[in-house]
Amino acid sequence: MKHARVMYNRAVHNATERDGQLLLANGQLVAEHAVTWLPPLAPTPRPRTILALGLNYADHAKELEFKAPEEPLVFIKGERTLTGHRQLTRRPAGVQFMHYECELTVVIGKTARKVKRDDAYAFIAGYTIANDYAIRDYLENWYRPNLRVKNRDGCTPLGPWLVDAADIADPMALALQTTVNGQLTQSGNTGDMIFDVPFLIEYFSSFMTLQPGDLILTGTPDGVVDCRPGDVVVTSIEGLGSLINTIE
Repeated sequence: MKHARVMYNRAVHNATERDGQLLLANGQLVAEHAVTWLPPLAPTPRPRTILALGLNYADHAKELEFKAPEEPLVFIKGERTLTGHRQLTRRPAGVQFMHYECELTVVIGKTARKVKRDDAYAFIAGYTIANDYAIRDYLENWYRPNLRVKNRDGCTPLGPWLVDAADIADPMALALQTTVNGQLTQSGNTGDMIFDVPFLIEYFSSFMTLQPGDLILTGTPDGVVDCRPGDVVVTSIEGLGSLINTIE
């Protein structure tokens, strides 16, 4: 099932997808364009921790002229970085290079501590799409890269749907792509991750407790390009839909 969280008639609603429309929890059926989309964190709790992977695709590391990591390169994001489907993301004045990052995002479904790789999928509630914009002007170096790069308010659209884990047969075999103003600029597959989803859950839970609603953003493949004000960026992942964002 596909879950969403939207604003409609000045109230926040949990919703599910129904024949191309949104079925609100109160039983009302509304058009997708009639709502304001929020990050799809219901019915799971709000995120306590947002973990994000850098350089988790070898081709992207090469594209940025970095060596592929030998263990996960991870940073923490604040919840205010998140925004919804069809929302705006600001490009700060004067920057030279701001790019999208289409990322499979894991939503944790139950408390996970010292989880073994073979059991990892049992701890996942579902999956969604993140577009984790980065500003390369702010990059300091590969091991301390991401405070201003990755923690600006509204810099990470999330959605449009939270898709139940049971509906995704193999999250490690999903095609993903990005278009800018209708032009294909990025194409890849989650199977090309250096550190796959089961590894990441085992790795994180070996030293920290993952809670329901926590997010893991798993990185992006190569093909990032500079995005300018007015650009419409669509990040898509097979089975999860298409996340639309506009640069302002």
